Order: sequence, then structure tokens, then C-alpha cells
Amino acid sequence: MNVTVLGRSAYVYTAGHSLDVKLPAIVFLHGGEQDHGTWALQCRYFAYHGHNVLVPDLPGHGRSAGPALGAISELAAWLAHLLDTIGIARASVTGHSMGSLIALEFAARNPARVDKLALLGSSAPMPVAQPLLDAARANDHAALEMINTWTHGSRAQLGGNPSPGMWMLGMNMRLMERQARDVLYADFNACNDYAPNTAAALDIKCPVLMIAGSRDQMTPLSAVQGLMQRIPQARMVVLEGAGHALMAEQPDAVLDALIDFL
Repeated sequence: MNVTVLGRSAYVYTAGHSLDVKLPAIVFLHGGEQDHGTWALQCRYFAYHGHNVLVPDLPGHGRSAGPALGAISELAAWLAHLLDTIGIARASVTGHSMGSLIALEFAARNPARVDKLALLGSSAPMPVAQPLLDAARANDHAALEMINTWTHGSRAQLGGNPSPGMWMLGMNMRLMERQARDVLYADFNACNDYAPNTAAALDIKCPVLMIAGSRDQMTPLSAVQGLMQRIPQARMVVLEGAGHALMAEQPDAVLDALIDFL
């Protein structure tokens, strides 16, 4: 589905279903240098089990027009405009990595619009290593290579795709390579600069689920736990052996956790 948000075209994947305003809605937000394709399994399940699913390509990503927005606050505001455009008043919001920061900021700004909040591979702040930022700024392919190495757990480095014959790291590389130039730096700089308001985080009233990988090098478990301590009602699911690419490495476990929560 293509819609116009703030004068620019935005693509929203709905898993082949038309929106039905009588059904509950779930928004899925992708991470940096990604697009709606990262949520293929999880969003399709909910679309076929009584929900509207909205999986937008963020500005400048995938099929959505650019430029990419350079701040988490701007992306949270964009999400509000997107939901207004589509006519969705309330939704549960699920985000991975950069998407989790957008979800967190959106919930803090719009508490009456969020039913439940699921944060995957999330920490706040979310610092990015300087060599990775520098490579992203230079549009150096080495940035993508670093991401692929640091994003996936050890099992994924040796194959490990749940679908026989599929190459997990190769698929992720192609997904990143198809994003527009300068998107990666905009995304990672936004994550690196994000400084959430502690009071706002504590003020989130809706149920919160955090899903973390025990071998995550991008948002280590200790950092995820640090954020969780600031959201008293949050609960956590830890996926043993998983890195940061949770939906690719352990898609069924992620889906099971989301089904139980949502």
C-alpha cells in the first residue's frame, strides 16, 4: 500500500490484506539500513489471525521516498502522521533496533495511542562504534561488512538459517545493499545521538515486552537490562545463542514471544 505522508510517498506492507478498522492494529518498525522485509514471518502470522498489520518502509528506505530522517524524534513524529493518514487511532507497536527507539519515543509522546509495546534488540542510549559510524559516513562497503559480522550470533556465521539452503548473512547483505546511499549513516547517527528522557520512559503505562539475544553484540544483554529497569512494567524474553538479527536467527521463537504478548 502506498500513501502520502507529509507530502512524500511511503510504502506500507499489509501482508496482502486490506485494512479493516474493526480489527486491532500492530505496527512493525524495522531497524537501520533495513526495510519491511525483515518482518515477513511475524507480520504475516498476525495478518492471518485477526489483525491489521502495518509494516512501513521508513523514509528513504525500501520503497518509501527519501530523504531518510536524521533523528529518532523526527521518525516518531513521522509515524504519528502515517497513522493519522491511514486512519488508525490506536495500535500495538513492535520495533527492532532503531525501530525500537522509534517505538519507545512514539509511546512516550503518544501514550493514548499505544496498546502494547514490544522492543527487540533495544537499548537506550544505543551507541554506535566510531569505526562503524565513520565507514557509514563515507558510504564504505566495509560498514555493511562490519554490521553483518556484529549483528549475527556465532551459529549464523556458520550457516544456521532455519530455512535449508538459505544463506542468512548473504540475504542480510543484499537487503542492506538495496537501500539508498547515505541511509545507513542517517540511521546510525540517529541511534547514536538519541538521548531518551528518563521520565518519559518511566511514564509509559502500556504493557512492554523486551526480546533480547544472549549473544547480541550491537545491543548487549546488559544494556537491554539497563533500559528494562527504567520501565517498571516491562518483562523480558532472552533468546539463547541469538545475536542482534533476532527475526532472522530465531524467527519462530520471536513469533512465539510476540503471540504470547500481543
